[in-house]
Amino acid sequence: MKSLPLHVIILAAGQGTRMKSRLPKVLHEVGGLPMLAHVLETAQALSATGRHVVVGHGADEVHGRFFSSTATDRSLHWTLQREQKGTGHAVQQAMNAVPEDAQVLVLFGDVPLVQANTIAPLLRHRGLALLTARVPDPAGYGRILRDIDGAVTGIVEERDASAAQQTIDEINTGILCVPARLLRRWLGRLKNRNAKGEYYLTDVVAMAVQDGVGVATHVVQDVEEVMGVNDRAQLARAERLFQRRQADNLMRQGLTLRNPELFELRGSLEFGIDVVIDVGVVIEGKVQLGDGVSIGPYSVIRDSRIGANSRIESHSVLDSAVVGRQCRVGPYARLRPETVLADEVHVGNFVEVKKVTIGRGSKANHLAYLGDGAVGANVNIGAGTIFCNYDGANKHRTVVGDDVFIGSDTQLVAPVTIGEGATIGAGSTITRDVPSGGLSVARAQGQKHYPGWQRPKKKK
Repeated sequence: MKSLPLHVIILAAGQGTRMKSRLPKVLHEVGGLPMLAHVLETAQALSATGRHVVVGHGADEVHGRFFSSTATDRSLHWTLQREQKGTGHAVQQAMNAVPEDAQVLVLFGDVPLVQANTIAPLLRHRGLALLTARVPDPAGYGRILRDIDGAVTGIVEERDASAAQQTIDEINTGILCVPARLLRRWLGRLKNRNAKGEYYLTDVVAMAVQDGVGVATHVVQDVEEVMGVNDRAQLARAERLFQRRQADNLMRQGLTLRNPELFELRGSLEFGIDVVIDVGVVIEGKVQLGDGVSIGPYSVIRDSRIGANSRIESHSVLDSAVVGRQCRVGPYARLRPETVLADEVHVGNFVEVKKVTIGRGSKANHLAYLGDGAVGANVNIGAGTIFCNYDGANKHRTVVGDDVFIGSDTQLVAPVTIGEGATIGAGSTITRDVPSGGLSVARAQGQKHYPGWQRPKKKK
C-alpha cells in the first residue's frame, strides 16, 4: 500500500498557567532548547511533509523564537487559535493547510521527550491509531474505554468519567494518527457538551467506532516519554530524564562520565577516545573534545574546541574558545570569546582571557587579565598582570612578542607592543612600546630601559 504524505499538527496554544510564568509554556527549555523545538525535531525525524504548529497564548513570542532558524523552511506552518476552545478546535485551525490525501499525526508542544521510534508504529495504520500508556496513577488523564473483547470504544476525560471509569489504568497520551479525510469529517461533528465546554479531539475515537473505522492502539513502553509538562516540578523531571538519556547515549559511544546524574548537555558534543568528564560539568552549544581531553568538576564549556590531551581543571568557564593540544586551563580560569590557545599553553587559576591569541608554550599561571591582543610563543606572564585594553570608549590591542618575560603586578596600557625577548620588571606600568631584548622597568621614578641587561638563568 502506498504511504500517504505525513502532516504533523503540533498543539502549542496553551497558556500554561501552572508554570506561573510570563513565558509561553512551550518556550520553557529542556536540554537548552524550548520544548517545542524537541517536538519539531521529532516530527522532522519522521520525514513529515508538513509541520503545522497551532499557537495561541504568546503566539508572537513563540513564532519569533523560531523565526530566524525556520524562515526558509517551507514544511513549517504556523496557525493561530484565537480562542482556546479545546484540542479538537485547535486541530481544526490547522486542517485548512493539510491536503485531503495526507496522514495526520497530532503531537503536543509540551510533551518534549517522545521519540520518533515510539510514534512510528502509529503511521502504519490506515484507520485511527492511538498511542496509549498504562500508569499506576492515571489521575488527570483521559481513560481508554474498551468493550469485553478488548476493542476500543472511546475515550473519556477524567472530569466526565464515572467512578468505575476512573479506576482504568490505561490512559490516552493525546497522540494519534489518522487519514486527513476521516479526521476532517469527524472534526465537523464535534460537540462541546462536556464539563469544560470544549471541543475534545478525543471524541473522534467514538466517531470512528460508530463509522466502523478500525481503532488501533500502541502502548508506549517508557511512560516517561509521553508525560506532559505542566508545572516547574514536571519541567525539572523532564530535564533530568532528558539529560540521563543523553548521558547514556554518550557513554555507549565511549565517553567517561564520572557521575552521569550530574551532567548537563545543552547542545551537541563531539569527542575522541578516552575523554573524561567529571561531576557537574555543563556543555552548551557546539563543543568538540579531542582524544584524551579531561574536563574537571563544575566547569562550563560553551561553543568551544579543545585539542587532544588538554586538561581543563575544575570550575573553569570556556566560552567560544579554541584550545590547542596538551594545554592546561584552570582551575577557576575563564576563556571568553575569540580566545585561541596554541599547543602546550598554560592558563592558570583566576586568569581571564578575552579575544587574545596565545602562542605555543606560553604561560599565565596566576591572577591575570589578558584582553584584546596577541601573545607570542614561550612567554611568561606573571601574577597580577593586566592588559589595560579599555580607555573608557574604545578597546585597544596589546602585542607581546616571543620569549617575553612579564614580571608580576604589571600593567600593559594598550595600545602597546612588547618586543621579542624583552623582560618587564615586576610592578611596572608600561605605557610605551618596549624594544626587543633588555629590561624595561616603569615605577615611580619613570619608565627606564636597560639595553644590555641579561635575564637571570636557572641554576643547574
